[in-house]
Amino acid sequence: MKNFIYILLLGLFIYSCASSKNRNLGDSQINEDTVRIANDSLEYEIIIIEPGFNLFINSIAKPEGYYSQEYLENKNRFLVSEYNQRVRQPQVYNPDLYLQEINYEPNIDYGYEVNYLLYNYFVFFSRHYNQRFSVPTRI
Repeated sequence: MKNFIYILLLGLFIYSCASSKNRNLGDSQINEDTVRIANDSLEYEIIIIEPGFNLFINSIAKPEGYYSQEYLENKNRFLVSEYNQRVRQPQVYNPDLYLQEINYEPNIDYGYEVNYLLYNYFVFFSRHYNQRFSVPTRI
């Protein structure tokens, strides 16, 4: 796959696949606090491993369809850029929070679901770890 979006942040507690329940949602797979979406035709993959993220998506985040795809894409462009700048400055930003860059190409149409989950990950991340980004991430 040539375009990867990996979000593997703070995987301090890796849950055993054997002890957790999997449920398939089309190309999406949710394993308690692991969310994976893949699309082989577009050659992308997004993986979010974060304790509490699945609960956040199901109980706090605005439902799918609340935001337009254009809104999510615009937010993600700025959020990914700022996040990646923080990854490149481990002396300034906590390297335990900002582990690796996110490969998000603004000229690629990743579809609604990827943009929705990525945006909500930033909302979750900023709330859970008390991090502020220059682009407002409110719910």
